[in-house]
Parts: sequence; C-alpha cells; structure tokens
Amino acid sequence: MNPEMLVRAKDTTNPSYGCEPGKRGMKEYINKGVVNIDKPPGPTSHEVVAWTKRILHINKAGHSGTLDPRVTGVLPVMLGDATKVVGVLLGDKEYICVMRLHRGVSAEKVAEVCSQFVGSIYQRPPLKSAVKRRIRKRKIYYLEVKEMEGNDILFRVGCEAGTYIRKLCHDIGKALGTGAHMAELRRTRAGSFTEATLTTLHELKDAYVFWEEGIEHPLRKVILPMEHALEALPKIIIRDSAVDAICHGADLAVPGVLSIQNGIRAGDQVVVFTLKGEAVCLGTAKMDSQQMLYAEKGVAVDTDRVLIEPNTYPKGW
Repeated sequence: MNPEMLVRAKDTTNPSYGCEPGKRGMKEYINKGVVNIDKPPGPTSHEVVAWTKRILHINKAGHSGTLDPRVTGVLPVMLGDATKVVGVLLGDKEYICVMRLHRGVSAEKVAEVCSQFVGSIYQRPPLKSAVKRRIRKRKIYYLEVKEMEGNDILFRVGCEAGTYIRKLCHDIGKALGTGAHMAELRRTRAGSFTEATLTTLHELKDAYVFWEEGIEHPLRKVILPMEHALEALPKIIIRDSAVDAICHGADLAVPGVLSIQNGIRAGDQVVVFTLKGEAVCLGTAKMDSQQMLYAEKGVAVDTDRVLIEPNTYPKGW
C-alpha cells in the first residue's frame, strides 16, 4: 500500500535539470546504484563486496548487515556515492532458518515455546560477533514454524536489525529443555530489499560484459537506483528551486515543500526527493506532517547528509 501524501502546493519540474533515477547515464547509474546480491555460502560479506567492486571496476562499495560465511541470501551492496546511505539499510530483517534440536520434542511444544519469543526479547551477542557482548533488547515481529522433520525445525522470522538468529535458536532450545543450534540460515529480506530483486555475482559479471559490448539493459536490470534503498523512510517532495540550497548545506525551509508523507513526527529520519524522484538528502524532521502542511515559515527538515551534487539544479536562493 502506497503511503498517503499530503499536498501542500503544486509545481512543475524543469526537464533541463536533474534526471529521473532510472534514466541516469550508465556511469552515474552505477555510481548511484545498489545491487541486491544473492550471497552464496562460503565467502564473507566483505569478500562479496570486494568481488562486486572488481566486477564493476569501481573503487567504493559497501554493505550494511553482515552475513556469516555459511549464511546465504539478501545482501544489498551500495555502489560508489550510494554508500552514503548504507546506514539506512539497518532496517528490519527476515530469515528462513533450520533449527536442529538436540533431542526430540512434540510439535505442539515447539509451537508453544516459539510463540513466547514473539515481541521484545533480550540477547547477549555470541562470542563470534562484531559488537560488544552486552545484553541488548531486540524485537521479534513474527516467528512462524513452517515444518518439522525429526529434530529439524524450519521457521520464518521477522526481526529488528541486530538480532542474532544463532542466539535465538540457542535460547529456544534452552526454553524447550532440549538444546538446539542453527543448522542453516537464509536472509530473505533486509529493509526494502527482498528475494524478488536478487542477482548472483555471475549474473552481475555477465551484465557488465554486455554493457562493455554496448548493451545496457541487463546491467540496468540487476543494478537498482539508490533511491530503492530509501523506500522505507518517510518522504518529502520539494520544489526545483529548493534543491541547490540543500546541496550547499542549507536546511529545508517550509516554503520549499510541495508534499509530505502523512505520519511524520518531529525527530523522525526522512528523505527529501525532487519532483523527478531523485534523493536530495537524508534529514531529521523538525515538524510533524500537519505542521509542515500548514506552517508559513520555519525549518521543516534539518539536513544530515546530502545525496545530490551542488549545481545539479539552478540556484533559487
């Protein structure tokens, strides 16, 4: 369902400036792109990023949300200037997991105990982790047991970023009284990225070779504009005349706002877009949606990170 947009004013965009994200020139398209890699078992997430850079002949790329070497699935890799939005990828995650119990137990007991782990849980990260081993509170949105075969339990889980599924399996096993460990894991969603847009490293390489031979379509299909990574954030659309001031570090003033996503609260992280759909900046809302809609003056958004180059649009200030 598309979010409701509140229209403050109407305006047109000048086709002489800027560009719809999907129509950027190929080099800029790559430099402001993201590729949703289907991580294979074996390599580290860092190695996958390194291979991506080598395939595309770029100097900068990054991911957010490390997958262990044995884990497969959704690994969004931001390319070039799109690495500025890597932090936004710390959204909710979904996994499919095979948990192996250390001894048998009834399916009814498994379902009962798993249901107790939905909601807020407390975790201490495992010994092999990239963060300090302090107890952290994380949210489990759903945990659905899909299948049980012998001591193997197949389940789907949606959770807050930073949840350790390996530790979740251990804790479920402890609650069951059987003991358990994670046997297999696949990430099926990370923020706005799902399995629907996955591509393999081999497909990425093939698409790049096609581009070198003059055929762009395959590469445009496997690389998405960086704006795709920002779909989960509340958005604000602005006038052409407000863009360049933000690119030079100004905050977004109310008169530059054209439409606002309903439900924004002061303090929320938001993304500011042009009328062409280009991401201008990440920022912090200083007003809620209704205040932005009706205010005559004031700062609507504090600019945190500029995502578009200065002088892309003409000065309006």
